[in-house]
Amino acid sequence: MNRGTVAILSPHFPPATLAGVHRARHLARHLPAFGWQPVIIRADESTYTEPLDPTLAALVPSNLRQIRTGALPSGLMRQVGIGDIGLRAYQPLAAALTRLAQAERIDAVLITGSPFYPMLMARMVQTRLALPVILDFQDPWISAEGALRPRWSKGGLAHRLALALEPRAVRHASFVTSVSDRQNSEMAQRYPWLDRSRMAAIPIGGDPADFEMLRANPPVNLQVRLDPDRINLSYVGTFLPRAGALVRALFAGLRLLCEREPALANRIRLNFVGTSNQPSGAGAHLVTPLAAQEGVATLVQETPQRVPYLEALSLLAQSNGLLMIGSDEPHYTASKIYPNLMAKRPFLSLFHDASSAHAILSAAGGGSAFSFSTLQDLPGLTPAIADTLRAMALQPERFGASDPAVYEPYTARNLAGQFAAVLDKACA
Repeated sequence: MNRGTVAILSPHFPPATLAGVHRARHLARHLPAFGWQPVIIRADESTYTEPLDPTLAALVPSNLRQIRTGALPSGLMRQVGIGDIGLRAYQPLAAALTRLAQAERIDAVLITGSPFYPMLMARMVQTRLALPVILDFQDPWISAEGALRPRWSKGGLAHRLALALEPRAVRHASFVTSVSDRQNSEMAQRYPWLDRSRMAAIPIGGDPADFEMLRANPPVNLQVRLDPDRINLSYVGTFLPRAGALVRALFAGLRLLCEREPALANRIRLNFVGTSNQPSGAGAHLVTPLAAQEGVATLVQETPQRVPYLEALSLLAQSNGLLMIGSDEPHYTASKIYPNLMAKRPFLSLFHDASSAHAILSAAGGGSAFSFSTLQDLPGLTPAIADTLRAMALQPERFGASDPAVYEPYTARNLAGQFAAVLDKACA
């Protein structure tokens, strides 16, 4: 049954390598199974500043309709302090959406971010185009971290802009989605006039089809190679701004294992890949300085630049065990946990006990899921972390397998079904 057509506005889209592209990519693949036909409106990849990943673009359905737009040149705009593709491409994206809606039947518009500035189009969509608009917040636009930035720093100015602009966008939304109930609750507290029945928490999830593609087309020219003579425990993803204390707790456990069993510890290699938060993948090492301070530098290897998506999945699948490290923020919900679980490797995770990621990992099994309420709890975890690292090295079978039934609700197809229900409600 054809329920309608939804225009999905996602400034970044494959072959862009930013994490935010996966929401639109998943919906593009799986919404048609629920009767919704997607049209992607995105900036052309020639306007992106980050490295491109053709293997990620290969995961996009070949019959997907994409409308590409231009953007103001990044070199010119950076001279005035603007690099955000949501600003550089704002007018071309708005014009493309308007032309599409005026030329064809479009039943709804979904704007996903970050970047968040295109969400300001909600007023135009609602009033000029007379269409329902769903705003999808993959991260908080207004965050506790932003509030801590110096007032006149770039981050501080961005936070003040968010405080001014978010309510203007949200007021015109027919429906609001985010990745967690906590994120929705915080937004509802900011705006008492929000209708809570028009909000939904839908994680990013993971797609088992990506691993099928990996098995069919394993990457050849690898940027990162695991040492076959080591027991490789790997973390793949950005190093979060507020993850330092958690990584130190991991390294404290590794140091304790070194003190207890130095020969075993020396066989272990902790790999951190793609830790830079810069779109270009450039940036200083963030993890190895902490390892040096904790006395385990020789056992830790860091590759700041991001690797192509299928190579990242390959690293997960080829590692002896996986590391999932969160943030000290309770609301933090890591979308990376789903590909990690689907890789079917024993894991060690460390998240705030209020994070939904910890609840899911604890229920799934297949590893050791550690949590904390306050940072003062972390030192007490050192012996257990050391024991887990030892078991991952010597007795990986001890952990058993993760239960697919636990993460089945978070597969891309099932989450697309939830978005289809949101679209149905927004259009009713």
